[in-house]
Amino acid sequence: MTVRTRLLDRGVGRALSAVSAAAKKGLGDPALAELVVIRASQLNHCAFCLDMHLTVARELGVSERKLDLLAAWEEAEGVFDERERAALSLTEAVTVVTDGFVPDPVYAAAARHFDEGQLAHLIGLITAINSWNRVMVSRRIEPGGYQP
Repeated sequence: MTVRTRLLDRGVGRALSAVSAAAKKGLGDPALAELVVIRASQLNHCAFCLDMHLTVARELGVSERKLDLLAAWEEAEGVFDERERAALSLTEAVTVVTDGFVPDPVYAAAARHFDEGQLAHLIGLITAINSWNRVMVSRRIEPGGYQP
């Protein structure tokens, strides 16, 4: 395997952390924020971020059932409420933009459950975790290093 850098510029790390923190605070729902970042991290195969955010979600009291079924949230009727489902759908659309744009129906569904400010913070959070995922997977940072 190719040797990869473990270095992360402190300024870059602080900036990404600040964006993540501001987005979470503005969203105003810590448990939902963790579901969003976990789902994006699943899609991006980021083991470090999954390990970290699953720990945080459990500390916040997110149920094991939700965490267990998050990868199949669309099929898990009755487990996730409509607001969570709208956020998770938007998370997938923003994370996997291979077809170009976030579909209008996905955005409209999210807009029915989040006011304009919350929606801006949700999109900021999704964008931030996607950046973190890419920073971590490109360097292949293994799980287990998160310190709460």
